[in-house]
Amino acid sequence: MEPDTASQVILDATGIYYRALNAQLRDLVAAGTEKIIIKNVYGQRYLGTNLNKHVEIEIHGTPGNDLGAFMDGPTITVHGNVQDGTGNTMNNGKIIVHGRTGDITGLSARGGEIYIRDSVGYRAGIHIKEFGEKKPILVIGGTAQDFVGEYMAGGVLVLLGINIPGGKHKANFVGTGMHGGVIYYRGTIEEHQLGKEVGAAELSDNDKMVLSKLVTEYARLFGGNPGEILNDKFTRLYPKYLRPYGRLYTY
Repeated sequence: MEPDTASQVILDATGIYYRALNAQLRDLVAAGTEKIIIKNVYGQRYLGTNLNKHVEIEIHGTPGNDLGAFMDGPTITVHGNVQDGTGNTMNNGKIIVHGRTGDITGLSARGGEIYIRDSVGYRAGIHIKEFGEKKPILVIGGTAQDFVGEYMAGGVLVLLGINIPGGKHKANFVGTGMHGGVIYYRGTIEEHQLGKEVGAAELSDNDKMVLSKLVTEYARLFGGNPGEILNDKFTRLYPKYLRPYGRLYTY
């Protein structure tokens, strides 16, 4: 552990088991450290799990599964890629990834914001939901694999389609089982790629305001011209039904 200032600490994660590394994080946060920089991260999982204070965590390397799971307040910035389960069931805070993430990004999040510079794996945004005044935000700079937005119950999911060939998203079963929230995408998704539970529509004025705010923040974090992104066509996906599978569980 390398102290920098009274409010900032630098950790070298080389060879440190994930439990020991997380114990150090919890102790530092409990002591009131305002910023923690972790270098040489190689697959340690659960980093930032269940932290509930407004601390800034900067990670250099490749965190393992469940980065920021259950967290309630921190801001985590990753300079690299992340494995599966980023933001699992997060309640509040912000995760910023200067790279890509694996599967089930944002799984069951009920609040907070996740910004991914590049693309994500399968089932991104599965079962994200709103809780009280909390509304989870998942902004993906590239594209996603199949089942993006699966069983989505609330919140906002954005696919910016930056640097994807021909502007065509290849994901199938988009929004399958969706019964709340909204998905915005830039580029092309054919009707046969959509789940049967979602419909597509042009943007309303309110949609445009929401997108403008999120795209501007994406560009602030990762660079780029928000105006150029927003000038392209976006489509809104919405749930057709409140309980798409309700009849399966009634007699």
